Amino acid sequence: MNLLSNKLLPVCGLVLAGGRSARMGTDKASLRHADGRALGKRTHELLVEAGCEAVLLSLRAEQDLPAGFSRDAATLIIRDAPGTSAGPLTGMLAAMRQRPAAYWLVVACDLPRLDLATLQALISAPQPGEPFVAFRSEHDGLPEPLCAVYAPAALDLLESAAAADMCCPRRILLKHNCRLLEPVSAGALDNANTPEEWAVTRQP
Repeated sequence: MNLLSNKLLPVCGLVLAGGRSARMGTDKASLRHADGRALGKRTHELLVEAGCEAVLLSLRAEQDLPAGFSRDAATLIIRDAPGTSAGPLTGMLAAMRQRPAAYWLVVACDLPRLDLATLQALISAPQPGEPFVAFRSEHDGLPEPLCAVYAPAALDLLESAAAADMCCPRRILLKHNCRLLEPVSAGALDNANTPEEWAVTRQP
């Protein structure tokens, strides 16, 4: 079932850009991609191109806008409540609570090789009754939770996990036997957390 082509349910996008980028030493969302766009802005535009009806940018409460974004009505921002930033799960819950009936295409901002084909394969994959679907990591075979689709049914599962201090999205997907897709484009989900990883992922 292709959620977008059949127009059965709304599909929203979420760009997770609220990390502190401690290992990178600078805001990852503001890094300049080889195509000239800031990394967070490129991710945002890919989600729009994939067909999401709305794309939100997840930031910490006090965080400045990453490069490429402007303070206008076209930039939909969801901020963590002050003092609540506990990793990506905080931003995911904040967004999903706003639109609990939507499917959410959740993507981290630090994927320099992310491409449209990967997002299109993911957004067309959900099947009735499953709370989420994700790609299988090329490196360890485990779910890639920060490029995944979360159905409305996922919200209660994420809320319960947060209440139990299980804040790791990968652990949540593993606990609930998330269905895994094989990668579409080699390296598309390789992330960049350090300057060394950033240099490698920028290579052709």
